[in-house]
Amino acid sequence: MLTPAQADQLVRDGVAAMQRGDGTSARRAFEQVASAGNGIAPPWLLIAQACRLQRDEDAELAALDRLLADQPRHLRGLIMKGDLFGRRGDLRAAHSFYRVALGVAQNTPNLPPSLAAEAQRIAAELQRGQGDYRAHLDQALAAAGFAGAALKPRVRDAVEIASGEKQLYLQQPTSFYFPGLPQIQFYEREAFDWVPAVEAQTSAIRAELDAVLAETHDFPPYAEDEPNRPNKSHSLVDNRDWGAFHLLKGAPVEPNASKCPKTIAALKAAPQPVIRGRSPMALFSLLKPGAHIFAHNGLLNTRLICHLPLIVPDGCRFRVGNEVRQWEEGKLLIFDDSIEHEAWNDGTSRRVVLLFEIWRPEIDEEERAALTALFEAIDEFRGAPLDVSS
Repeated sequence: MLTPAQADQLVRDGVAAMQRGDGTSARRAFEQVASAGNGIAPPWLLIAQACRLQRDEDAELAALDRLLADQPRHLRGLIMKGDLFGRRGDLRAAHSFYRVALGVAQNTPNLPPSLAAEAQRIAAELQRGQGDYRAHLDQALAAAGFAGAALKPRVRDAVEIASGEKQLYLQQPTSFYFPGLPQIQFYEREAFDWVPAVEAQTSAIRAELDAVLAETHDFPPYAEDEPNRPNKSHSLVDNRDWGAFHLLKGAPVEPNASKCPKTIAALKAAPQPVIRGRSPMALFSLLKPGAHIFAHNGLLNTRLICHLPLIVPDGCRFRVGNEVRQWEEGKLLIFDDSIEHEAWNDGTSRRVVLLFEIWRPEIDEEERAALTALFEAIDEFRGAPLDVSS
């Protein structure tokens, strides 16, 4: 049995041996400590490093397994195990450990310089390996007759997520989640029979917008604090860089709605929810040049948000999940806002879209009726007053 002082001296001797390149002596010293018992923590990382010096991969792997069984997020242990599988030619296994290690590194403040350098190394290897893996998958698909136009968009998306080129984004509404709906970022406008009727009114809607803008070159802020809710903390609160001219909020917003009768009439073609106090909802959304709407998730996944682009300068783009698209004037952009999304106007003039919501097409009429009653009940709930006198 070793005393703590003896164990400490053996560790010092082992480290000195490793610095001399003597893996055998180092391993012998570290393994004495590991077998000491007496509450002394086994130095599995040091044993693994000594075994690596000896080129004894099986023993190195055994030591790393013991280390990671006790500390699954041990950064250097994860990197070493990835390196070991890389030396053995199993890059899929190596990269799986590198990815976990990189996540640990990114969430660890004040990394020592040596570990920061290792994190940069494995990040570069993951980037390089991503290309090799994608090329391998493309080659296999092409050999099976699936290349170019023969590769359907969903399969292509799956390949890009599997190869690490795209991140996986899922619905994460901040207020209400309805289960069983497909995870679709952008819906194609051709899938909706009502779209041509709304798009055909673009010129009339744009004329009403121009008349509104002639009266006021600024809109009230889109994001505002509410007196009965905690204050928001982001930079766009009460900021006119992202402005809103509301037309419908469960009922017409006056006098705004009366200024835009053709816009209100055009929206009747869309399958908008009708929910007391909530829907239908429609507004002109204005984004000033240089403005960035930060990444965020919407309240619900029971709806889709529609943008009818009316004024779109060069330099504007819009991301939903892992896909970025540009607005095109007069062509609806339809998306699931419960998936993380953000927008940029890097142009030199304002961008304006008509924004409104529709029911998700996968929700049937009976479910829509039930959800309407449910949302109205949610809005009505206040509960009994709290007794906070004591």
